[in-house]
Amino acid sequence: MKEESNPGAMIERGTLYLVSTPIGNLRDITLRALDILGQVDIVAAEDTRQSRILLQHYRIDVPLIRYHEHNEEKMASRIVIRLQEGATVALLTDAGTPGISDPGFYLVRAALQAGLQVMAIPGATAFLPALVSSGLPCEKFVFEGFLPHKKGRQKRLQQLREETRTMIFYESPMRVERTLQEFLQVFGDRPAAVARELTKKFEQIIRGSLKDIVDHWGTFPIKGEFVLVIGGADKKRTKNQKTDIP
Repeated sequence: MKEESNPGAMIERGTLYLVSTPIGNLRDITLRALDILGQVDIVAAEDTRQSRILLQHYRIDVPLIRYHEHNEEKMASRIVIRLQEGATVALLTDAGTPGISDPGFYLVRAALQAGLQVMAIPGATAFLPALVSSGLPCEKFVFEGFLPHKKGRQKRLQQLREETRTMIFYESPMRVERTLQEFLQVFGDRPAAVARELTKKFEQIIRGSLKDIVDHWGTFPIKGEFVLVIGGADKKRTKNQKTDIP
């Protein structure tokens, strides 16, 4: 009988590892992720200060380099060269899964175009806990991440107005109130949930109608990163309603 290998025990030279890290609670990391982080030659981190806290907590000593949206083109080229030389590199985002609403995609594409191996180490991400605990339908959903701040924002909202699947958005505390008001104006009143500080001490999930959430927004703490889960449009209404999207 052929013995199955343990994919978490060994790393492969010249491989880029996309390592999912906790979104808050440091215990939400997988054993395989710790195996990989303890063996790679380099960790490319979106925020080295944040990643250093995690690595020090688990007594992992590995060189850290910065890879973020402001240096992604230059650093991606350098990382690809190191991978071609046989180095092993782990990519970390601030929290969660690399490539989800962060610059990880650019490096992944560069590595694949160079014929290098890319492996994802699954783990924590913010939008799935928010979705499954929202009370909204989970069998079909669309993840939108962050909306455009200015150009294209209203156009995208109008395009999503007739979306019948549950919608998931990320938002910063500075813009979350404005975004909820825009949802109410464009989508109309519909079921929603707002999650903040997921997995942390002050985790909170607010459920209700968009109108109720907006009307009572002043009573909620505005701290931490937010995940907004919005119910899809009514299928019966959208079937017979013409859209005015240009």
